[in-house]
Amino acid sequence: MVNIRDIKLNSFLLTNWKSNRRLLAMRPEVELQPQSLADCAVGFGRDSIGGRAGEFYTVTDSGDEDPLNPSPGTLRYAATQDQPLWIIFDRDMVITLKEDIQVTSYKTIDGRGNNVQIAYGPCLALYQVSNVIIHNIYIHHCVPAKRSLGGYSDGDGISIFESRDVWIDHCTLEKCHDGLIDAVSGSTDITISNNYMLNHNEVMLLGHSDEFDGDRDMRVSIAFNYFGEGLVQRMPRCRHGYFHIVNNIYREWEMYAIGGSANPTIFSQGNVFIASDNQFTKEVTKRESVDGDDEWKEWNWKSEGDEMLNGAFFTPSGNEDSPSYTKMSSMVARPASLLKTTHPSVGVLSCQIDKPC
Repeated sequence: MVNIRDIKLNSFLLTNWKSNRRLLAMRPEVELQPQSLADCAVGFGRDSIGGRAGEFYTVTDSGDEDPLNPSPGTLRYAATQDQPLWIIFDRDMVITLKEDIQVTSYKTIDGRGNNVQIAYGPCLALYQVSNVIIHNIYIHHCVPAKRSLGGYSDGDGISIFESRDVWIDHCTLEKCHDGLIDAVSGSTDITISNNYMLNHNEVMLLGHSDEFDGDRDMRVSIAFNYFGEGLVQRMPRCRHGYFHIVNNIYREWEMYAIGGSANPTIFSQGNVFIASDNQFTKEVTKRESVDGDDEWKEWNWKSEGDEMLNGAFFTPSGNEDSPSYTKMSSMVARPASLLKTTHPSVGVLSCQIDKPC
């Protein structure tokens, strides 16, 4: 049995921002500004600039009394403005929403320097938007709810619909009603990195349905994450599209780790897969195919440089030298062995004045 304490995580943290707005007020000459984070994205979502071109907006109110007419100072007010904004928080807070926030384009929600939680209500939705960064937020116990203007949210932690240029980084996500992060209906150019995910069944759905051809051009990078205790399946589950899964650690999934249908291209590179002791859950992969083996054996699924521990195994398929791997390779993978020797830093960060975050 592999002891997870012997596996140290590799965050490949790309920014050294001293994250507390009080520091910026005290030291306006500080060289690294918070918005420098927008230059640090990797993978398919690397062009997301979030609210870099906008002003700072400080959330001072954890309430959400009127979703249709949000009060200034609330996260909903900031996240739904038309102009670019870099959204920060003046203190620790737990935000319980009455309905999901439909974040508008060119926004960064940046929780560095404080313990910011979105929990015990509906959570975040990205609907027909672009250039959104969500960083250093603890998202948990998200539930479905009716929307004021009609319809219902699904209870996802973060729901991405018909959106592009999205970067979700250094968040902790667990125990939501539906998915922790779902991206569907033509969404693309997404990076999900450095997150800690735990205690959840259906973790990530990427692709709307087998019949929806609009996801054929979906491109998602899943990098440097820790898929931890209490996860069952969908890390991710993919349909159509191109998925680069690189330098993650997977611990003791209860059904499978990576699954898919409708002929997605999956490139698993430099990951560490640690199977549980259950002899029936050693396989990393799962295909769902109406026509059985004859169909999925043509799908391009490749494992390169992965480490398989405690009996874990990846079932490849398709053409190992397919040009599709070149088309969808989004970044350079580090050797999986480095995941055992570098300092752990995934999920939300503990940031202090005058110390690297």
